[in-house]
Amino acid sequence: MKPWILLTGATGYIGGRLLKLLEAEGHPVRCLTRRPEFLQGRIASGSEVVVGDVLDVDSLQRAMNGVHTAYYLVHSMGAAHGFEATDRKAAERFGTAARTQGVQRIIYLGGLGDAVDRLSPHLRSRQEVGEILRQSGAPVVEFRASIVIGSGSLSFEMIRALVERLPVMITPRWVTVSAQPIAIRDVLQYLRAGLDVPAGESHIYEIGGPDRVSYGDLMREYARQRGLHRLTISVPVLTPRLSSLWLGLVTPLYARIGRKLIDSIRHPTVVRDDTALRAFAIRPVGAREAIANALNNEDREFAETRWSDAISSAGPTPRWGGARFGNRLIDSRSLRVAAPPAAAFAPIRRIGGATGWYYGNWLWRFRGWLDLIVGGVGMRRGRRDSGQLKPGDTLDCWRVEAFDPGRTLRLAAEMKLPGRAWLEFEVTPDGEGSHIRQTASFDPVGLAGLLYWYLVFPLHQLVFAGMLRGIAHAAEHPEVRM
Repeated sequence: MKPWILLTGATGYIGGRLLKLLEAEGHPVRCLTRRPEFLQGRIASGSEVVVGDVLDVDSLQRAMNGVHTAYYLVHSMGAAHGFEATDRKAAERFGTAARTQGVQRIIYLGGLGDAVDRLSPHLRSRQEVGEILRQSGAPVVEFRASIVIGSGSLSFEMIRALVERLPVMITPRWVTVSAQPIAIRDVLQYLRAGLDVPAGESHIYEIGGPDRVSYGDLMREYARQRGLHRLTISVPVLTPRLSSLWLGLVTPLYARIGRKLIDSIRHPTVVRDDTALRAFAIRPVGAREAIANALNNEDREFAETRWSDAISSAGPTPRWGGARFGNRLIDSRSLRVAAPPAAAFAPIRRIGGATGWYYGNWLWRFRGWLDLIVGGVGMRRGRRDSGQLKPGDTLDCWRVEAFDPGRTLRLAAEMKLPGRAWLEFEVTPDGEGSHIRQTASFDPVGLAGLLYWYLVFPLHQLVFAGMLRGIAHAAEHPEVRM
């Protein structure tokens, strides 16, 4: 049996992805977390979850028993104050526990930055943590990275929000500072490769993609790939505090995190030592491909997500405007019907065309007429067959993207929209009845897309809720045709 690997930060962005990578290779992983419920249903059968804290010596000693390699992927950037002292204390206790339990290797992800410069508190702390872990006496493999590009990463979500929401961007000086971004896939490959570094040796590896670019370059590339035109206006002075407040208004970052991030962005974070390229057979992709991969990966994750697992089936989405999944805006609702799954799915299979949409058909026709005016397909295409569907079929202003008879139908909109839209139906058994879940989702492009979603959201509440009730009625009363 392979030796245990201890993983901290498994509920976080990088740790959660590394967990899946290690499990896919058959490594037994022990996850140390303060909130074990967050990992429920997310770990493989060969892995385990232990309750603990990197500040709790006893829990660290128990967690490291029998562990060969320990990943240290935690930090206190979100703390209101004193995060440097907290990180220092946590690293000291983690390193000591690793040494006393005979851990052969600690793998740590830190941050790039030249120590000769007057680094920000965040970058300084990230490098200090690596030094403290080494001083413990346990061998440490430290990877230092700049901007990590991937759907869900802090930097990528900031770039996305700024470009999507601001047609005109006021850019302070920090957007021109050089960085060497790296794709999340390549970060994970390096972290995995750390397992192959000979035990007992400590190393520092600087990792990054082949491109030296700025945040401004990344924003322009993101805009290009999304088909957005953005005007940037440079200003000579915009303090980190003002910048963080600005970010808090237009991005998912709150001001405390924003200020720490900007403090770090103001320093060049580029690779000065290419040892990693010589030590590992990993060739990171460039910034353009990293952004494209992030957008494509988001599409894949979205397609694989079952909304009945992510959103409460007790009723409609509990917040105005819907939930969010990356850049996606989600409006989901469900109803229980007193009919078996096959009967519950039957009206869904017949939707559109001559059958109509079970509620507000005149509104659907009006929407189709508006679409025709702007050069869209409208509602005139109908459907190929009144009772059968297959992927690729046209269905009024939609196209069938996925079809699993008796279970799932996903439609992709082909009307003229400032973004991409889907409508999905899922039927699941529930005792002698069934649950029907209906999910409308939208990937807005730019500010126009966001405005469109929020303007039509009240109408969605009327039309989609009525549609779901109509489908439920048709499932329970098949003798009555709409």
